[in-house]
Amino acid sequence: MTYNDIDFNTKTILITGGAGFIGSNLAFYFQENFPMAKVIILDCFRSGETFANGNLKSFGHFKNLLGFKGIVISGDINDKSLLKDLENNYKFDYIFHQAAISDTTVAEQDLMLKTNVNAYEDLLKIAIKHKANMIYASSAATYGDSDRFEIGYEKPNNVYGFSKVMMDNITYEYLKKDLGISIVGLKYFNVYGPKEFFKNKTASMIVQFGHQILKGQTPKLFEGSDKILRDFIYIEDVIQANIKACNPKKSGIYNVGTGKARSFEDIVNILQKELEIDNGKEYIPNPFVGQYQFFTQANITSTVENLGYKPEYEMEDGIKAYIPEIKRLFKEEVK
Repeated sequence: MTYNDIDFNTKTILITGGAGFIGSNLAFYFQENFPMAKVIILDCFRSGETFANGNLKSFGHFKNLLGFKGIVISGDINDKSLLKDLENNYKFDYIFHQAAISDTTVAEQDLMLKTNVNAYEDLLKIAIKHKANMIYASSAATYGDSDRFEIGYEKPNNVYGFSKVMMDNITYEYLKKDLGISIVGLKYFNVYGPKEFFKNKTASMIVQFGHQILKGQTPKLFEGSDKILRDFIYIEDVIQANIKACNPKKSGIYNVGTGKARSFEDIVNILQKELEIDNGKEYIPNPFVGQYQFFTQANITSTVENLGYKPEYEMEDGIKAYIPEIKRLFKEEVK
């Protein structure tokens, strides 16, 4: 399915973080729909390196790109000489900037800001020089402790959310100038779907609960999970938003969610129905009370108006579409 009338077959496209969850899905969207498009992936593929919290420094995984026919470059977006090579060796039409330190529990503030903020501005300068439209990943983490999920009410409660607010600030500053390109920041809410598995512990609870159920375990939910609500969005709708952001009515920053909040209880119920396995549920105390968002719901009014975005997947549809991949991963990666 194509989401606008741009013929990407004649375009050169850079996807940073292209071996990650959203980046790899974008790469295959272009390959399947526009096989003549020139797609270059830049990713800092995983090594054994970890942050102080013990989590991997990069989630990029070659298995997310099996079957990809484009160009893959392994490198770090903080590497100025690498960025200079990209600037000199290619002429991009679109840059999809998905690369980031996206683990919200990372404590290394200096590296978070270098990677998420400084490198974004470096890439934005390349976009301007190449006259390439820029589409980048912001985040619902920018809202943090806010009770209003609309642009202008950001209240981040961790350095990751703060870094994304700073990216958005850079965008607003650049949009004051006449650049001849569009810049669109997309605040993703809780994304789930194929190619997220290699995010390990930061993968969605949908795939994690799915594998618990397939193992014969009883899914563990926090007490009051029927009242812990999130805006869960299926990966296909995130891809739709990215593609529609290529020719926006107006540059800016937009929420990407469904506009509907659903509970963790709903997730388990739908999974058990689709998998035809009911192991019951176990409720455990929530150790994160006081530092935990109990509610998120994207206000997508401006996204609909300026990007022509319309979410297609209710949670029931998304999980149903995801089930074959959850089963495949369980068989090939988990067991």
